[in-house]
Amino acid sequence: MFIEQPAIYLRWLYPNALWRMDRHEHAVYLTFDDGPIPEATPFILDTLRDEGIKATFFCVGDNVRKYPELFQRILDEGHQVGNHTHNHIGSIRHTIKEYSYNVEKANAYIHSRLMRPPHGWMRLPHYAWLSRKFKIVMWDLVTRDYSKWLTAEDVVNNVKRYARNGSIITFHDSLKSIEKLKTALPESIHWLKEQGYEFKIFDY
Repeated sequence: MFIEQPAIYLRWLYPNALWRMDRHEHAVYLTFDDGPIPEATPFILDTLRDEGIKATFFCVGDNVRKYPELFQRILDEGHQVGNHTHNHIGSIRHTIKEYSYNVEKANAYIHSRLMRPPHGWMRLPHYAWLSRKFKIVMWDLVTRDYSKWLTAEDVVNNVKRYARNGSIITFHDSLKSIEKLKTALPESIHWLKEQGYEFKIFDY
C-alpha cells in the first residue's frame, strides 16, 4: 500500500501539489507517464478512444521530439499533456539549475503548465522552484503496471482496491508496462465504469 497509495506524510512534503482531486466527486483522473512511444501509446489511445475517455499524458520531452506524430495524436484526440522532464531524470543527482533546465527543455516541445517528476519525487528546493511556474501533479493510486513482479490481474486488483473518489490514477505508456496494459487497462476501465466513476482531466 505504501507504493500504490502514498502515505499522508509524503503528501505533506509537497503541500501545493495535486495528489487527489475532490473526494466528494465520484470521478477519477487517468494519467499515463513516460511516453509517447510507438510500442505502447497507440494501444492506449485506441483503448481510450473506444471507451470515450480523456486522460492526461505526462510526456518525456525527448520522446515527443522523436515521435511528434504520436504527440500530435494525443492532442488531436482531446487528451491533456504534462511535462515529465526531457530525459526522465531524477532530482537527486542534479542541481536546481540542471533539473529546471531539463524541464524547460521538455516544455519547448510539450507546452504545458502541468509537471510530474519522474518516480513521483523531487528534492524540496527543486519542488519549490518549479512550483512557481508549474502545477505539480502526483498521484493517489499508482497501479505498478511497470513491475516485473506483478501480473495484469495484479494491476487490475490494485485499481479495484485503491480507487476512490478523486483518485489520480497512474499508468505508464512504456515498454515495461504495455504487455500488462493490453489486458489491465480495458479491464480497469470497465470496472471503474461499472462502479459509476466519471473520467476527468485537470482544469489547468
